[in-house]
Amino acid sequence: MSVNDATADDRWNCGVDGLPVVPPTRERVERMLGGASRAPEALVAEVPPNYGRATVEKLAINAVMAGCKPEYFPVVLAVVEAACDPAFNLHGQSGTTNATSPLVIINGPIRARLGVNCAAGVFGPGYRANATIGRALRLVMINLGGAKAGEISMSTLGHPGRYTYCIGEHEEVSPWEPLHVERGHAPGESTVTVFPGEGPFIINDHLSREPAQLVASLGWSAAGVWNHKSFPLYGHTLWVIGPEHAKTIGEAGWSKRDVKRHLFETVRRRARELEPGPDGAESGRLKNIGASDPDALIPKFPSVEEIMVVVAGGTAGRFSAVVPGWMGGEIGAHPVTRVIEA
Repeated sequence: MSVNDATADDRWNCGVDGLPVVPPTRERVERMLGGASRAPEALVAEVPPNYGRATVEKLAINAVMAGCKPEYFPVVLAVVEAACDPAFNLHGQSGTTNATSPLVIINGPIRARLGVNCAAGVFGPGYRANATIGRALRLVMINLGGAKAGEISMSTLGHPGRYTYCIGEHEEVSPWEPLHVERGHAPGESTVTVFPGEGPFIINDHLSREPAQLVASLGWSAAGVWNHKSFPLYGHTLWVIGPEHAKTIGEAGWSKRDVKRHLFETVRRRARELEPGPDGAESGRLKNIGASDPDALIPKFPSVEEIMVVVAGGTAGRFSAVVPGWMGGEIGAHPVTRVIEA
């Protein structure tokens, strides 16, 4: 059936993300507002790039359309606040030709209360909380921020996370402190962290049994992220380490910091391999290769601090994933964490 053959009701109920929406009736919006402690007219954020006013009521409307339950609404509020923090640079991500999209990572006790998937198929379908919370942010970006595909949002390829991109950290099987604790929050707090991510790249390693071998394997498997000459990268990189891999590394006494340091120190290439082409065009980020030691080892990642690690996924299968970040530095995007209101 073509678009022209659709009924009026079909067209009316089609969301700006291309999927059907739940009609935001007054009753449904009022029920959603019951999940918030703030007044409906309170301003939560101004959403780039159009800087539309995201009041609590407008966010409730978008949450209804996304299919959220009222108990999800405090998470949606925290997600929008985090995404609209200038440090996250939602403006740049909304208009880039790259394929970045805000990845929402949920931590703390609220994961269990809301049924957030942290385990098997964590990036996939099947869980309403993950699907609708992530979708609510995308609808807000389009409806209030103006990031409509092909108009403001000019990503060359996009990726499926631009429909919804939301996971929980599998804290219960992790050998390390969870992300929100690492970022300065109490274990009993519930938080969201937004990460400016491309699609996840899955790494399959059923052979490595020693932590140094396994972490190096994960790192070198991701050496082509962005491209094989992007040494160093421009910003943050997120590692989603599967529970079996995390167990192998953690049981050997390695900390999360050890993992990051080993990735930073191991995944390097000689400067001579990153030279500009014959026409002088830059390859990677080495513009003045002639002034450098051609045998100097250049790290893939800009710093240990710009490597992030969470544990998520099912407990069966030796798989992990890397999520490349978008840009970095002063003009780039940085992960942002917000506490979810009780």
